[in-house]
Amino acid sequence: MNKLQKSYFLQKDVVSLAKDLLGKYIFTLIDGQLAGGIISETEAYVAEIDKASHAYHHRKTKRNEMMYHEGGVIYMYLCYGMHHMLNIVTNEEEVADAILIRGIIPTHGEELMLRRTGKARISPSITSGPGKVSKALGLTIADNGFSLESERVWIEDRGMLVPEDHIMTTPRIGVDYAGEDALLPYRFVLKTC
Repeated sequence: MNKLQKSYFLQKDVVSLAKDLLGKYIFTLIDGQLAGGIISETEAYVAEIDKASHAYHHRKTKRNEMMYHEGGVIYMYLCYGMHHMLNIVTNEEEVADAILIRGIIPTHGEELMLRRTGKARISPSITSGPGKVSKALGLTIADNGFSLESERVWIEDRGMLVPEDHIMTTPRIGVDYAGEDALLPYRFVLKTC
C-alpha cells in the first residue's frame, strides 16, 4: 500500500495538486467494509482569493473551519441540505485551500456502493458527481476532519501515470455566483471516463 503521506497534501499549489490527484485511488474502510476507486474528477479552490471558495476573503465559519487546518484532512459539507461533499484540505495551517472530489471510477467494494446508492448495477454515473462519490464511499458530514492518514479514509498512489492529453481542463461546475472566478480552469477530468 502506497498511502499518500501528510507531506503530499502540504504542497502550496492546490491547482497542480488537484490535477495530480487524477489517477490516485481513494478508499474508505467503514464498519469493516472497504470501498474505493480511481479519482477521475477534481476541482481546486484557492483559499481566500477565490470567489468560489468557502473561505473567500478569509471568511471563517463553523461550517468551513476545517479548511483552515493543516493539509491532509477531509472537509465535508452539506450542499442543498442533502448532498455530502468530500473535499481534501491542502497547504499549511490557516491557508484554506481545498480540492473537491467530483468523481471516481469504482474498483473496490462495488456491491457495497450499489447498496449505499440504491442502484442495481455499476455504471459510470454511480460515482460521477460529488454527492454521489460521498454516498458511494459512505462518507457524511460526520466524517468532517478525518485525517487522510487514518484507517477510515485515505488516498493511495498505485503508480498510474496519466498523460497530459488524457486530462480535460475546464471551468468548475455550479459556481456561477463567483463571477469571473467561475471561469478559472480549475476542474480536471480523466478523458477516459
